[in-house]
Amino acid sequence: MKWQGRKKSSNIDDRRGRSSSGGGMNPLLIGSLLKILFSKTGLIIVGILIAFSIITGTNPLSFLGGFLQGGGQGFTTESNYQPTAEEDELAEFSAVILGDTEQVWNELISNYREPTLVLFTGSVSSACGNASAATGPFYCPADEKLYIDLSFFEDMERKLNAPGDFAQAYVIAHEVGHHIQKIMGITDEVHSLRGQISDQEYNQYSVRLELQADFLAGVWAHHSQKSSGMMERGDLEEALNAANAIGDDRLQKQAGGRVVPDSFTHGTSAQRMRWFKKGFDTGDLSQGDTFSAKSL
Repeated sequence: MKWQGRKKSSNIDDRRGRSSSGGGMNPLLIGSLLKILFSKTGLIIVGILIAFSIITGTNPLSFLGGFLQGGGQGFTTESNYQPTAEEDELAEFSAVILGDTEQVWNELISNYREPTLVLFTGSVSSACGNASAATGPFYCPADEKLYIDLSFFEDMERKLNAPGDFAQAYVIAHEVGHHIQKIMGITDEVHSLRGQISDQEYNQYSVRLELQADFLAGVWAHHSQKSSGMMERGDLEEALNAANAIGDDRLQKQAGGRVVPDSFTHGTSAQRMRWFKKGFDTGDLSQGDTFSAKSL
């Protein structure tokens, strides 16, 4: 890929070298706490906080605000953390790819909301809960942020046999695809089905959601190549190889277990490659309705 020297996105939250020290608080719990604070019981609590502040010299509002914002959540910086030159290059690369997705989607979608990419090491706290690097890259619709530990790219090459910079770009574009689904209301519609249908049926909707994100990643690649010519020979094959490597059937085989189609949540290798390629070939958003497709 010809990505060096290109414009980088400013929507980067670099948390590398920091680990979360607490989980985020459920918004419903925050609402309940606020109701208590404005009750008679709440007045007593405020009185105690004021007395505490007089004794300790601390600001009770900062204590309360920090509690409400994250239940004591904070970040601990590892004093000995020093990113390698390779990791810093991956961080720059990720910012360039995100910037390229912004350019494409701002042109294709009116009033596009640009997501934030969070870079972390080890573990991270999001509005969707805490996660570790083992979770892999993910998109949190609750805060509209993408999360990735850059070590995943090394895992792609060594553990999944899916090397290449365009394979890495595909991963980021796939997560941005989930952001597109959030903007379009598709994500909320699918999530609303949880608990209303069987787990097996919900898995089928999840597969279609993931395959549509693959399609959207292909649409991005189509328009990016058309406008910037960033792709080089072999790049498309890298993306298809990555899509093949993370198919549910292949991952289950690699884990040493039997393939259980009813448990699929992301689609088979063939399906993931097919929908990415369809997005790349057509560049047409109207061609990506995986939920109405009779055959995936």
